[in-house]
Amino acid sequence: MPVPSQNLASANGNLDLIVRGKRVVTPEGERAVSIHIHAGVIAGISSYEDIPAGCAIHEAAELVVMPGLVDTHVHINEPGRTEWEGFTTATRAAAAGGITTLIEMPLNSIPATINATAFREKLGATTTKLSVDTGFWGGLVPGNATQLRAIWEAGCFGFKCFLVDSGVQEFAAVRESDLREGLTELAKLGAPLLAHAELPEPIAQAIKHRASHASPRAYKTWLASRPRAAEDQAIVLLLRLAAEYEARTHIVHLSSSDSLAQIRQAKANGIRVTVETCPHYLTFVSEEIPDGATQFKCAPPIRERENQDKLWAALADGTIDMIATDHSPCPPQMKQRPTGDFLTAWGGIASLQLSLAAVWTQARARGYSLTHIAKWMCEGPARLAGLENKKGAIAIGRDADLVIWNPDVTFRVDPEQLHHRHKLTPYAGRNLMGTIETTFLRGTKIFESGEFSSAPAGHLLLRHTL
Repeated sequence: MPVPSQNLASANGNLDLIVRGKRVVTPEGERAVSIHIHAGVIAGISSYEDIPAGCAIHEAAELVVMPGLVDTHVHINEPGRTEWEGFTTATRAAAAGGITTLIEMPLNSIPATINATAFREKLGATTTKLSVDTGFWGGLVPGNATQLRAIWEAGCFGFKCFLVDSGVQEFAAVRESDLREGLTELAKLGAPLLAHAELPEPIAQAIKHRASHASPRAYKTWLASRPRAAEDQAIVLLLRLAAEYEARTHIVHLSSSDSLAQIRQAKANGIRVTVETCPHYLTFVSEEIPDGATQFKCAPPIRERENQDKLWAALADGTIDMIATDHSPCPPQMKQRPTGDFLTAWGGIASLQLSLAAVWTQARARGYSLTHIAKWMCEGPARLAGLENKKGAIAIGRDADLVIWNPDVTFRVDPEQLHHRHKLTPYAGRNLMGTIETTFLRGTKIFESGEFSSAPAGHLLLRHTL
């Protein structure tokens, strides 16, 4: 079907670059088009043959051209814990994985981003280090409700909280009373609340009833210690408060399929809730995790195959809105690899560079399309962060953030080829499908054929300056 010209700049000869391909994923579907770029923005989308004389062209041919991925759940940990991960390494890994926009989480750095002073310190730590565009969530912790407006006005995109111990003392868990104080303010601001949805009481009960002989090396011991009830009860609380305060609420890294029915009902009732899951919940299953393989530890945990199947179905029907990595690396010694002790190992999975290939490998096998990938990994996260007018789609007026990739090539994950600060990942040695060829950020080529092709070109994203 011919593509009508929608070009705003060609007539004036103002184009800087044309990227054209026969498999371009747009909001209207997969099409053969030319993308006309001026000043870092998509100025037009035209027919494949519409190439003004003298304009630079990047030929994608039969490769897939998709919007640059938007990852709204990334732990970079700088300043303060840069030995875990830092802006230089994380944003390079993102660029190599076709991700052009990151929104970073407020914990694990020192200081945690729970007041405006810490937020400004976070911004200062990014100087000259960003390979992709990067913004920030603030944090909701006990006692800081009066700080939220100042962080919001400084440019954060919303606020993250934990309903269970976060693992770091700088970021304490909230109780219902803290949530009520926070939501009173967030509802006024129109800011979203992002929640790690696990309650401590079901976890404490599971630990109390754990058999004394249960091996800490057994994955089933870790899985039993984080029961689905911890997520399910937390989500009941969050949905109740979201309805009461009419506040935007986002459930991060959903792993329990038992909560899907209540989420569907909440959405049907008009509650303003969105949900993400992660590549590791869609890739791995508990039945296949070897004892002692602590690189698989995360919280909530990776669950059973039947649970995974239901998560995929919920993505398909829109109950789950998006996929984000929850990239959460740490120094390898914190994973307790010599002992394989799941109970004392740090919980977090490094996957930033591999997210597109990991999701596509499973999605393709289940019959999903490239347009599904763009919806789950580009459009949905951009909308969560309020970036839908700039990011997440190949459309006129959006930033010219593009990933060009081959969905038909299989590769074996070699940790030494990863740009994360630490190479320990459960994807090591796994065969994945989909190789990144080229990444463009606002019309600038930042990665091609395994090499970074420019100095760090990422911008700080601040909500009030967009």
